[in-house]
Amino acid sequence: MEKTNVRKLVLIGMLSGISYVLMILNFPLPMFPSYLQIDFSDIPALIGALVLGPVAGVLIELIKNIIDYFMTGSETGVPVGHLANFIAGSVFVLSTYLIYHKIKSKKGMTIGLVTGTILMAIVMCILNYYVILPAFTYFLNAPAMSGPEVRKLIVLSILPFNILKGLIITGIFMLIFIRLQTWIKKQTTFKQI
Repeated sequence: MEKTNVRKLVLIGMLSGISYVLMILNFPLPMFPSYLQIDFSDIPALIGALVLGPVAGVLIELIKNIIDYFMTGSETGVPVGHLANFIAGSVFVLSTYLIYHKIKSKKGMTIGLVTGTILMAIVMCILNYYVILPAFTYFLNAPAMSGPEVRKLIVLSILPFNILKGLIITGIFMLIFIRLQTWIKKQTTFKQI
């Protein structure tokens, strides 16, 4: 039992490290504001959730963001962007895990990833409207945006960005999942956390 716990901790640490490296290899897309950047750091968290359970996936998302905050800091001084990344990744990973856990097949994984993308996009729109964008303007001492400006930013940038990011991660993860599906099933024989 102790050996299994050590193995889980090592796997969570390893996947968190890989996730952090993938996070710093982010890049903007030309059609979106430069602060919206694509990264593939949710992929190790998805693997962790499938192998070790949903708590491990959320822990990987948390550790990745803590490491990035301490290594790169935040332009606001407060980890608002890191909190947004953590919430987006956690919603994506948890919803994907829950659906795949019910329908354990390639079809179930595809449904889970697409549902995760939609839920992540909706949750991030709501959070950006009420929490994240107001926090950024507050901590940066920027002039507050009006309601119509915020809605326009969310509808034209944040919503399509999150959908596109989710679909890109879905496509890449499905390629990985097809190759790792047998290994993932063998690994899940250990008790999940």
